[in-house]
Amino acid sequence: QTMNGAKMPIRLVYETHATTTDNEAGIATGWLPGVLSPAGRRQARELGDRRRDDGIAAVFTSDLHRAVDTARIAFAGTAVPVHQDRRLRECDYGHLNGRPQATLAPLRGRHIDEPFPGGQSYREVLAATEAFLSDLAARWDGSRILLIAHSANRWALDCLLAGADLEDLVRAPARWRPGWEYTVPPN
Repeated sequence: QTMNGAKMPIRLVYETHATTTDNEAGIATGWLPGVLSPAGRRQARELGDRRRDDGIAAVFTSDLHRAVDTARIAFAGTAVPVHQDRRLRECDYGHLNGRPQATLAPLRGRHIDEPFPGGQSYREVLAATEAFLSDLAARWDGSRILLIAHSANRWALDCLLAGADLEDLVRAPARWRPGWEYTVPPN
């Protein structure tokens, strides 16, 4: 907080978990744990090199193994606290968890509001991410926070904090880059 008691926005940095063996095999992992590949372990170390001295007050990660491992490798030997939160999970593809991306990709647009059979919708991921951000804003006023999660969470952040359209994001080809920056307004 500032000296006059006004709350400050959170500076949020989003990074995708490192590459998994499923990613390399073209598998949509969903709520399955996922295992980092050798390339993914290298990417996690590179993430740490990029972010260790970046003013990060805390790291929040999905509780799925691939995101937890990314954070653990990236911030090994540092004092930066790492917190897991299940609200940061990838979309639950239900019966399609672990199926080929080629099977899942054409179906994504149908599950913006309607849950995947046995799973959830992208709108439900957006709601979970919104609840997470509300809690974050209440507790980490003015901090720089790193979030390590999944593509559905980045789409939710783009909708909630940058005004993007969820349907457009879900239907667009996946893209990667080393970090997205957002501002989370104070509660």
